[in-house]
Amino acid sequence: MTTYTVTLNESDTKCFEYREIDTQDFVDNFIKEEVRLARLDIVKKLVAHCNENNIAISVGEEAQVNQAFSLGIVKTAKQREDEFMNSVASKDS
Repeated sequence: MTTYTVTLNESDTKCFEYREIDTQDFVDNFIKEEVRLARLDIVKKLVAHCNENNIAISVGEEAQVNQAFSLGIVKTAKQREDEFMNSVASKDS
């Protein structure tokens, strides 16, 4: 399990509390929704790839997410950014 911490100064806290009743609830819901959307996208890409290549799909969404990463169908945003920056740097050389 991963824990994230967000630090806001007093002014930022007041601004946030102006819009939201429960800061922690908002953060939890926002992140869970982002995870849900990413999971749908990852599983969709895995299913398409496996169907096109006659590959057995793992059982369960957690296993499918892991399979998509292990097959290289999806990469982290950091990996994609690094690859992009490396390609730009190699073009500039």
